[in-house]
Amino acid sequence: MRILGLMSGTSHDGVDAAVVDFNAEGEHLRGTLVWSTLVPYPDQLRQRLQDALPPAEVSLREVAALDSLIGQHFAKVPQLANEGSGGYDAVCSHGQTMYHWVEDGVALGSLQLGAPAWIAEACGKPVVANFRLRDIAAGGQGAPLVPLLDQLLLAGLPGRNGALNLGGIANVTIIGGSGGVEAFDIGPANALIDAVIQDRGLNRLGYDAGGTLAASGTVDEELLSNMKADPYFSAPLPKSTGKEHFNLDFVTAHLRTLGRSISQEDLIATLTELTAVTVAEEISRYDLTTLVVSGGGFHNPVLMDSLCQRMKESGTDVVSSDCLNAPVDDKEAILCALIGWFTLHGLPAGVPSVTGARAPRILGDITPGSGPLMLPSPVPRISALTLS
Repeated sequence: MRILGLMSGTSHDGVDAAVVDFNAEGEHLRGTLVWSTLVPYPDQLRQRLQDALPPAEVSLREVAALDSLIGQHFAKVPQLANEGSGGYDAVCSHGQTMYHWVEDGVALGSLQLGAPAWIAEACGKPVVANFRLRDIAAGGQGAPLVPLLDQLLLAGLPGRNGALNLGGIANVTIIGGSGGVEAFDIGPANALIDAVIQDRGLNRLGYDAGGTLAASGTVDEELLSNMKADPYFSAPLPKSTGKEHFNLDFVTAHLRTLGRSISQEDLIATLTELTAVTVAEEISRYDLTTLVVSGGGFHNPVLMDSLCQRMKESGTDVVSSDCLNAPVDDKEAILCALIGWFTLHGLPAGVPSVTGARAPRILGDITPGSGPLMLPSPVPRISALTLS
């Protein structure tokens, strides 16, 4: 069964898309990445989206408008996927996270915009969407969801291993050892860097391409220490976060507390080091054999050099997710395709040991395509995944 996975993450730069052809052989699932791409948001829509992100306050009119506008943009991808892959059977769309509602460590809701009806109308295929809320309703954080993919991909590797995604937020999955599976959001990856660059117009791309700005600056140790003291970093598991916490206001407040000015380059260098330090300190506690990295942050050499050096000191090898045939820039779209396959086959996709849910749940709402909704026969269990 071929699934088109659609994802726009906390970098909110556009829609990552991947068509994966899944075939189950007993408990072993094999997936072939048939096609993938990134469809950027138009500048006007991206700006409108950014203007609505926390801590901004927006009207219900704007929320409704963005739900349709983002859904219409997602709906452009199926035709491209059909032309590039030769077709697919269903779509799984994560949509665009606008707000992840957490109070006192408890997730109470999560809002992803991009109405799936637009996608179903455009392609005539069933669409799985809105899959964080079921886990939250079952007492979980609704995040992270990537452990479903990570635990299946890393199952065959020797030792205790981890998978790190460096998107807007840094999240990690730890596999192996007596602890089983652990996963959580560590803190900001690119979120704070991108927020400053976009606010100050430092790069028209909206991010620190090639780590150029960070490389030209010097880390401000006092500012770094102040930001590291944020209570989220020491909060107990399970935990999840997003741009409702790590945003431009977070940076502004710390600069105000610092009480002196620093250069833009030093600020970007410090924010980059904040990601490297908080990630390395958290992951080093697990004494990993290998850390598999994906996400846009992998392309920032300043971030990766600092992270790799710190992980080397703890005896952990750092590799890209390409080594598992999950390309660095496609992994989250592959995850969405996998969640869609699980939902359509009656399998729970949440991992309660990491989200805190009471029990595993089948995730998401299904919007029918142009005909009657015909679901495949349920699959009792999948214990491993091989990608090619």
